[in-house]
Amino acid sequence: MSARGPWPIPFVLDPHNLMLDATVSFVVSALLAIMINAEGQAWVSTMLGDVREGVKDRFHFNAFLHLDITGSICYLVAGFGWPKYLDINASKFKYPELYMVLSRAAGPVANLLMASVAATLVFVMDFLDMDPRVFFMVVGVNVTTAVYSLIPIPPLAASSLLTVWIPPDSFLRKFLFFAGPFLIVAIFLAERITGEGLISPYLDPLVRQITSLFIGKPLVG
Repeated sequence: MSARGPWPIPFVLDPHNLMLDATVSFVVSALLAIMINAEGQAWVSTMLGDVREGVKDRFHFNAFLHLDITGSICYLVAGFGWPKYLDINASKFKYPELYMVLSRAAGPVANLLMASVAATLVFVMDFLDMDPRVFFMVVGVNVTTAVYSLIPIPPLAASSLLTVWIPPDSFLRKFLFFAGPFLIVAIFLAERITGEGLISPYLDPLVRQITSLFIGKPLVG
């Protein structure tokens, strides 16, 4: 038996056809995905040794304090994005390169965990014959955020596999982290304008497969 969600997965806002329920559900889901991603990085980096006296800049569970301007714009353009770059002190790690990669990877892993929780609520609400559309959106946005973190461009998680080897104060690292967010937005803005898929055709099937796995039914439509 297949599942037909109320909205397509991945979900991208259409400025020419904005629906109030879809827009509100998407914004709430994006804020939740941002918060979970950032707090996941904070939690793992702390567990691995980057312990700090004042942790209010990390563990406040306030999505608005984690907002990144470019990352938020990317949510509007492409259906995924990223939180404000979390400061992690690799010098406190026993294995700096490895632990830094694990800390950054904790963000998308946390998004997948959030998606699995939301998918459970979708199942329960379906069973109770209730409308699970909000939680369906939470699943889709969190899975999309996690999967698109595989793009190896800063500040996305997969980029840490490359940037972890670049000296922190080097010009190359500073340039990558300055230009990376704009490059990501430009790529997906080009997709929207031209209608030609540059990256999404390769990642969207994975998003749908993982969402189907969590929902427990193959997606149709």
